[in-house]
Amino acid sequence: MSSAPHRPAPDPLTFGALALAVVAVSSSAPLVAFAAAPALAIAFWRNLLSTALLGPVALVRRRAEFRALTARGGRREGWYCVLSGVALAAHFATWMPSAQLTSVAAATALVATQPVWQGLIARAQGRRLPVTVWIGIGVSVAGAALATGADFAVSGPAFAGDLLAVTGGMFAAVYTALGERARTAVSTTTYTTICYGVCAALLLVVCLVGGVPVTGFDATTWLVVLALVAGAQLLGHSMFNYALRRVSATTVSVLILLEAPGAALIGWVWLDQLPRTLALPGLALLLAGVAVVILGGARTRRIRATSAAPTVPADAAPVPD
Repeated sequence: MSSAPHRPAPDPLTFGALALAVVAVSSSAPLVAFAAAPALAIAFWRNLLSTALLGPVALVRRRAEFRALTARGGRREGWYCVLSGVALAAHFATWMPSAQLTSVAAATALVATQPVWQGLIARAQGRRLPVTVWIGIGVSVAGAALATGADFAVSGPAFAGDLLAVTGGMFAAVYTALGERARTAVSTTTYTTICYGVCAALLLVVCLVGGVPVTGFDATTWLVVLALVAGAQLLGHSMFNYALRRVSATTVSVLILLEAPGAALIGWVWLDQLPRTLALPGLALLLAGVAVVILGGARTRRIRATSAAPTVPADAAPVPD
C-alpha cells in the first residue's frame, strides 16, 4: 500500500503563493475564450514561453540537480517530471479547446471534476476511499451528467466542449499525481522547466501533424498569450507546484474550487457569458460533490495522522489552468 509523501510544515509564503495562484488561474478560461487563435496553439506558446523564461534560471542555478536526475539514483524522479509533462500536454489539448466550445463557467466547473479522478487513481493504487468520498463521486457524476445533458439538448459544440473539459480534468489528475511525487525530491524551478518543456514539445508536434497554425495571429491574441504565461502559467501552475512541496494536494484542491466562480464572474462581466439555465443546477451539484470528495479525503487524512491507521485518503487536487 502506498504512503503519502512527507512534507515540511507550510509557511506564510506558501499560503501567499496559493492565494495568488487562485486569482491568476481564474483568468485562464476567459482569456482562452477571448483569443482569436486555435486553443492548441495558445497552449503551445504559453508552455514554450514559460520554459524559455524558467530554463536559463534552472540551468544556471540547478545544474547539479539536472545532472542528478540523469544519474542512476535520480532517474525515477526525472521520469516523474517527464511523464508529468506528457499528462499536462494531454490536459491542455483537451481542456483549452473546451473553453472555446462551451461556456467559460461550464468548462471551468467540469474540469474541476479532477478530484473525482484523483480519488479513483488513489483507489487503483490500493488506497481505501472513505464512504463520503464515494458519495461525493456519485453526486459529482450526477451533476456532470445533468450539466452536459442540458448542453447536449441545446448545442452539439457545447456538449463536445463539456466532454473535453471532463477529459481535461482526468488528465489533470494524472499530472498532479505525478507532480506531487516529483516535488518530494525535485525543486520547483527544475520540475516546472522539464514539465513545461516536454509539454511544449508534444503540443508542437500535435499542431504540426494536425495542421494547426502557430503563427500569424494579431497583436491582441499575442497579448492574451503573454497574459496566460504571466498569470495562469507562472503565477498559477508554478505557484501550485511550489505549494505542493509543503501543502497536500487535498488542501490545494479546496482552494482551487474558487476558480470556478471566479472564472464565471469574469466571463459574465467581460464576455457576457453565463451557463445555460438548465445547466446551472448540474454545475452546482457537480461542485458540491467535488467538495464532498475533497473534504471526505481530508477528514480521513486527519484520522490516519492521529491513529496511524493504514488507510490513505484520496489526495484530490485540481491543477488550475
